[in-house]
This record gives sequence, C-alpha cells and structure tokens, in this order.
Amino acid sequence: MKRARLKKTLIIVGIPTLYALVLRMFFGIKEWSDLFSVMSVSFLFCLPTITGILTVYFSGEDKVRRFRYRFFAPWVPIFSFFLITLLTRLEGWACWLMILPLFLLAASVGGLIGGYFKLKKKANKMYIPALTFFPFLMAPVENMISVTPATYEAITYIDIQAPAEKIWGNVTSVYKIKEEQDKGWLTKLLGLPRPVEAILNYEGVGASREARFTNGLVFHETVSEYTDKKKMVFSIKAYPYEIPSTTMDEHVVIGGKYFDVLNGTYELERLNSTTCRLHLYSRFQLTTNFNFYAGWWAKWIMKDIQNNILQIEKLRSENQ
Repeated sequence: MKRARLKKTLIIVGIPTLYALVLRMFFGIKEWSDLFSVMSVSFLFCLPTITGILTVYFSGEDKVRRFRYRFFAPWVPIFSFFLITLLTRLEGWACWLMILPLFLLAASVGGLIGGYFKLKKKANKMYIPALTFFPFLMAPVENMISVTPATYEAITYIDIQAPAEKIWGNVTSVYKIKEEQDKGWLTKLLGLPRPVEAILNYEGVGASREARFTNGLVFHETVSEYTDKKKMVFSIKAYPYEIPSTTMDEHVVIGGKYFDVLNGTYELERLNSTTCRLHLYSRFQLTTNFNFYAGWWAKWIMKDIQNNILQIEKLRSENQ
C-alpha cells in the first residue's frame, strides 16, 4: 500500500518536474536562441501552466475534487524544479525570486485547467502529449514578432537637513561606502552587487565618473547637463563584457539584451532655511515580451538602489 502511494506521488511530482527540466534545458540551448529563449512568454508562462495541468492530471480524482488541491498541488513540482535548477546552476537566485510569483500563479491556473478536464472527463490520451509540445510550437512564432523596447523611470527623493553646498559635495562624489552603511534590502535579498563609490573628475558638462559596485560591476557616467548645487543629468552605460560572468545572471545583466540603464538625474530643491529635498531619477529600458511584469521588478530594484544611495548621502551630509 505504501509503495503504491509512493509510486503515485513520484508520478504526480516527478513527471511534471522532469517536463519542466527538459523544457528549461531545451530552451537554454544557445545555438537555438533565435527560436527558443528562456526569456519568452512561451517558456515563462507555458512551463508552469503545463506543469500545473500535468500535476492535477496524474492525481487521483478524489483529490482533484478539492479546490485547494487543484490550486496548491502544482506548487510542489515548481519548488522541486526551483531547487534542482539552483543546485545545478541552471538558474540564479535573483532570477528565481523574481519569476517565482508568476510561476506559482501560472501553475495554479494550470492546476485549475487540469482539474476541469479531469473532472469533466474531457481529457483523452492524445490531449496531454499534444499539450506538452505547445511551447515548442509557440516559441518560433513568438520569436518572429519584433519586440519594442519600453522605457521606464524610477523616481525617488529624500529630505536632508544640511546646507546645499554640503549635500552637493556628497552628490558629485560618493566616497567609499562601507558594507554596514548599505541599506539596500532588496538588492541584498536578490544577491545583486552593492554600491562602493562614484567620484566625479570635475564639476560641469562633459565630466565623468565611474560608479563602482561590488563584484566588478561599473557604470560609466557622463554629465550632459549641470547647474551647480541644483541639477546634474548624466548618461549611464554598462558594458556587459566588463562584467564578470559570476556577477549577475545572464538574463538580468545590465547593458545586455534585455535590460539597460540609460541616464540619471539629481535635482536639489530647497524646502526651507534648514532643509533641502534631494531628488534622484533614473531612466532604464527593457526589451522583453513581458515588460508588464519585468518592468515592475526593474523599477522596484532601481528604486531600492536609489533610495540606498540617497540615505547614504543624507547620512553624510547631516553628520560630517
């Protein structure tokens, strides 16, 4: 009896997990990237949905009748897939944390779809095999559709009780940041590089600085607009070939195929005789078929980075 249950459990969890792994490895073949890409709707939405359908399809009808089972059971193979890809380094921690909410929701939707066909007796022997091939048919069609880059803006600010001269000095040149001063909780959670320093070579249009982060990440900044103690606009460029392969996952590398930071702006606004408001904006570009989801994460990450820098500039301006 126990062996039968164990065998049934292995089928319910094992087959959907194996399907997800096969799909991931197939879509990860670089030589076929023009047709099959991990950064596609065909992969990111179809994989968890079909995994959910398979989980419920192979389950017993008595379990499938329960809504909670149809909704949550597909999460088990998703988490199994999650762990295996992390252990084998098929995916990085940052990528998984960002995509996990989408995967879990899509897997639950798949579970509900699978439950409908299971209970209505509408699934025949050809239905499941045909369904598993759907991503392979959809991906080439998706890749024929051109992707339009979308530009987003992350807007942040902080109030600082210090003279404008002091604040501006900490804006133009951010000297070495100690690890204990880093309050970027989201970037820490995702394991992304943290800021180290950014020193302007001179104040004015045409000036440049290298915003250095840990693990070899460098943003090359060039000032395009400058008003002393009021405004500084600068272009931002990161070169993928400068970034060590171990620094960031290839799917989220800055300056790469899918994500790039364009420019940043500092503005200093006087609120009263003792307080100034320091604004920091950034514009970045995404080129994916799911910008509606990726844009939300990218904006959240950029705001976390900016708020971290602003709080360091505030601390230094008010206490130095």
